[in-house]
Amino acid sequence: MSAGRLPCAILGAGGYIGQQFARLLADHPAFAPPRLIGRDRGRRRTLEDAWVLAEEPPADLARRPIEPATPARLAAQGIRVVFSALPSGTAGPIETELARRGIAVFSNAADHRLDPGVPLLVPEVNADHLALAGPPRAGRGLLVTNPNCSTTGLVLALAPIVPALRPRAVHVTTFQALSGAGYPGVPSLAIVDNVVPYIPEEETKIAQESVRLLGRRRGRTVVDAPFPVLASCARVATRDGHLEAVTVEAGRRASLDELERAWAGFDPLAGRPLPTAPHPPVERHPGVDRPQPLRDRWAGRPDRARGMAAVVGRVRWDPPYLRFFVLTHNAVRGGAGGSVLNAELAAERGRLGSGRE
Repeated sequence: MSAGRLPCAILGAGGYIGQQFARLLADHPAFAPPRLIGRDRGRRRTLEDAWVLAEEPPADLARRPIEPATPARLAAQGIRVVFSALPSGTAGPIETELARRGIAVFSNAADHRLDPGVPLLVPEVNADHLALAGPPRAGRGLLVTNPNCSTTGLVLALAPIVPALRPRAVHVTTFQALSGAGYPGVPSLAIVDNVVPYIPEEETKIAQESVRLLGRRRGRTVVDAPFPVLASCARVATRDGHLEAVTVEAGRRASLDELERAWAGFDPLAGRPLPTAPHPPVERHPGVDRPQPLRDRWAGRPDRARGMAAVVGRVRWDPPYLRFFVLTHNAVRGGAGGSVLNAELAAERGRLGSGRE
């Protein structure tokens, strides 16, 4: 194996987001092929046995076992980075213990997202919030979270235009894919021929996380963005891809050309050595009936960044109201890919050190 890649592990590797982590990390230039960690079900399962994604499992990982492991054992075995796909409510204490033992944790769970001193990151939007973690401390690992899957797409679409519009309020209605509930997720008889206009805690997460992500860092704290985000969330019968209808009540009447230029010119990570970063991170689709989950969820260039771009379409500007739709792949950009990109940012900033396989 080549020198320099950091030893890593995936917690919850048998789940939907865990498998997306495996797909993204199988041949990553900065991270060694991951250890696959999951619950002990009394029989030896491989990644291939657990696989539920439409894409084929990575050939180099397919026959690797999913095995139980404690934070102490992972630390003793030299694991330097953990990607957490554990469910919220379970993840919190395990992630805290991993960080206490010197392991860097990049989490998809909600448990630590709003904790003081824990960066909540979308690198194109608030990379400077990594500094909330403070300077590196000997024997203490970094703990970084990515936001709710719908929040990610929303803030990517808003970040380029907030300076021009100075919003008074943002209203968003989400149409969220089944995979957002994990696997096996929503029972078929509850969602076939149906839309469920309630997802527990989702609206609160979007409201709280969005204003933090779009807020300004002051030292080791964040001043939230000065406008409310009002969310209504529904579960719909699509497999992947969260679609959101957004209305911005503007405090400033920018021209539509100014807004279009803001989206088109938005690529704050351009030229940076972050393999999973999409360029551009926001794609503007001109079609009157786009974006659509089936057609646009895999947006993102280059190939490693497939599924990492937000797609904006159906833009209507009737001052003071800007209305548009945005789509993101919830399990990639809003899930595993978001955490991998956060880890790449931390590595670039020198927060992970160097590794050896």
